[in-house]
Order: sequence, then C-alpha cells, then structure tokens
Amino acid sequence: MPVKKKSEESEKKTIKKKTSKKEAAEEKVSLTEKEDKLAKLKAKAEALAGKMETKEIDVSKEMKKEQKPGALAPIEDYLKSSIHLGTRAITPDMKPYVYKRRADSLAVFNTELLDDKLKEAGEYLAGYAPEEIVVVCKREAGGKAVELFSEVTGIKSFIKKYPAGILTNPNLDVFMEKELLFICDPWTDKSALADAKRIKMPVMAICDTNNYTMNIDKVIPGNNKSAKSLGFIFYLLATVYVKKRKMDVKIPEVSQWVENWDTLTPPK
Repeated sequence: MPVKKKSEESEKKTIKKKTSKKEAAEEKVSLTEKEDKLAKLKAKAEALAGKMETKEIDVSKEMKKEQKPGALAPIEDYLKSSIHLGTRAITPDMKPYVYKRRADSLAVFNTELLDDKLKEAGEYLAGYAPEEIVVVCKREAGGKAVELFSEVTGIKSFIKKYPAGILTNPNLDVFMEKELLFICDPWTDKSALADAKRIKMPVMAICDTNNYTMNIDKVIPGNNKSAKSLGFIFYLLATVYVKKRKMDVKIPEVSQWVENWDTLTPPK
C-alpha cells in the first residue's frame, strides 16, 4: 500500500476519534445542562406550590375576619356551604362581587357582600305575596331546596323542567299570572327568563361568576351549581321572607336544606 494512502487513512481515523470524543463531551455537557434546567424548574414548581398553598390559607383566614354584626349567618356557615366559591370564569357583570381568585383559579365571592345581597333579596321577595311569585330551577342540584322553599313559603315552583309559555300564553290550561319570576341560573333557566322579558315581568336570579345579568332586576351573587350552596341560599331566603311577611311558619333547620350539614367543613 502506498505511503500516501496509509497516511490519509490514519488521518481519517484520528479525525473520527476526535469527532467522537467531541460529540461525547458535548452530549455530556448537554445532559448536564438538561439536568440543571430540570432541577431549577422543579425548584420553581415547589416554590410556586408553597406560595399557592399559603394563598389558599390566607384567603380562608381573611374571609373569616369579615364577620359583622347583624349577619344572616356566621361566616363559617357561608364557607361550609361553598356559596362563596364561583367558577374560573368571571364576567364583567359579576366582577364587583368577587373578592379574589384562589390558587386553583376559582373565583371567590366577597362573603360580606353575599350576606348584604341575600338580605336585600329576601326583603325584595317579601314585597310580593306567595301567590304572586314563581320559582324556576332546572338545575337538579337545587330541586330539593326549591321544593322545601315552596312548602315553607307557599310560593309556586317548577323544577327540572319549565313549561314553555306558562307565563305568556293565556290559551294554555296551565297559564298563570305572576308578578315576579325567581330563577336559579340565568343560563339554565333562560327559557323562563325570555318569557319574563317578553311580558316585562321583574326577575330575581342567583348569579354565579360566569353569569351575565342582562334582564335581571335583582341579583343574588353566589354559587348556583352546588346543592349545598343552593340549599343554604333558599334556607336564608325563606327565613327572611317568613319573618318580613310575619307568617306563622316554622323554618326547618338548615340540616334539612343541606345534606350532611353537621359534618361539613369549609373548603380550603
């Protein structure tokens, strides 16, 4: 074999070895950098989790400090019922009622405002006789509470299904003339809301953070998705309504409106 050819092959082998060593070194550095980045990300995640946990605890503590004289119920009861927990969506209409967001992005209602608005709603409702009001709640979670509310106050209600035209079509056998519509959710009860708008009937509604309040005359801010929240809301409204109208009716204990009330604890 010619000397020149041997020299070229030797040079190629040397270059190949150097390249392999260089690639191995670069790969090692790259792996180390990745490990460092992962470690830093993990540290950041742990630090963020710690901050989130602290924020949740702080929210609960701060809200418990808001108790004021003359409230319809203790602040702990509001927290137990989860009435203060909204959704991750906050509409411009509902923003004024929001206290802050939790670490998991759920909106938190201002419980002091909830108490004020429930008082106002109860007094507003008491301006109408039982036979002048109709309650509509298509959401299954509110069925039990609405039925008990009707039983206590004598107010007509429809749960799960709203008979279309019952407020607007006098030709229907089930047609009824009412002065006030009370709905549990402007979205799920939109058919009843549309009928009320058509005949210019006043509407009172429980509105969550994701609701819009167009065509609502009296807003009750609060969680309208949970059975325990709706149960607590109707319990408080029944209490105010019966008292204001001086009705000789005994209000059932809150445990009859909200299942497992005595064992509930405020969510973090």
